Amino acid sequence: MKKLRVALLCGGLSNEREISLKSGEEVKKALDPGRYEIQVYDLREGLAPLVADASKIDVALIILHGRYGEDGTVQGLLELLKIPYQGSGVLGSALAMNKILSKAIYRLEGLPVARDRTVRKGEALDWEEVSEELGTPVVVKPNQEGSSIGVRFAHNIDELKTFVTEAFRLDQELILEEYIKGREITGAVLGNDPPQALPLVEIIPSEDYEFFDYEAKYKEKATREVCPAPLSETVTAKAQEYALRAHKALKLKGYSRTDMIVKGEEVYVLETNTIPGMTRTSLFPLAAKAAGLEFGALLDRLIELALEDKKIF
Repeated sequence: MKKLRVALLCGGLSNEREISLKSGEEVKKALDPGRYEIQVYDLREGLAPLVADASKIDVALIILHGRYGEDGTVQGLLELLKIPYQGSGVLGSALAMNKILSKAIYRLEGLPVARDRTVRKGEALDWEEVSEELGTPVVVKPNQEGSSIGVRFAHNIDELKTFVTEAFRLDQELILEEYIKGREITGAVLGNDPPQALPLVEIIPSEDYEFFDYEAKYKEKATREVCPAPLSETVTAKAQEYALRAHKALKLKGYSRTDMIVKGEEVYVLETNTIPGMTRTSLFPLAAKAAGLEFGALLDRLIELALEDKKIF
């Protein structure tokens, strides 16, 4: 049988470059060399090699996180080059990457979310008013960063001013959010039409971390993940339904992972990832494994979904 020629895109230009490179290494190791001919492209080194090889590529695996990878830009390039790729298209990728727009869509869909305010660089802000409206702590988030980069919890007005100033170094728009204390879970979705909800994962950072921040995500043994999450049947069904509704409302394809907070019997949607982490121990592969898909088989499935959904060509 002829091998599929796979373009593995990793590295890139975002603040999540190192994570992307590590994920790319693990993906390459897990892909069956008997089925695939793999060529790695680090897009930081330029687009010319990918463009030159386009006619020889059967499918692309995008293992890029953050800007210029998860936001629709690379997806648009691949569509111009007529290269099938896994996951969501230009529109869905751009919407999910933009926290302000995705929260507006969650609200239209009727999904519960935390109260928030948006602020743009140079805009006057009444610090007292924000603190009174959202409570303490206030969660400060750059609008278009992933892996919790730039996310801080402001426990007083001085911290709020400092963290907002720091976050504006990463983005021109921020979202200031009410803090909801609860259990953090994530809901993975896999498939084109219809997509299926996978088992939920509960994320439990160690006591050294106030929340599941960048270091807690990637430092060994900093966080414990439990799958399936030990939740009631009612809460489990609700969270899986919310993950599916978020996936569909944002016009996503193939796979996604929606992060949520459980408080009592209620579930609040935080954000949706269109290219979740892809190491063997990442959250999405953990959920897939609980559903019976080992890492290599999961990658095979993503490639099948990419070829099944040829986007515009």
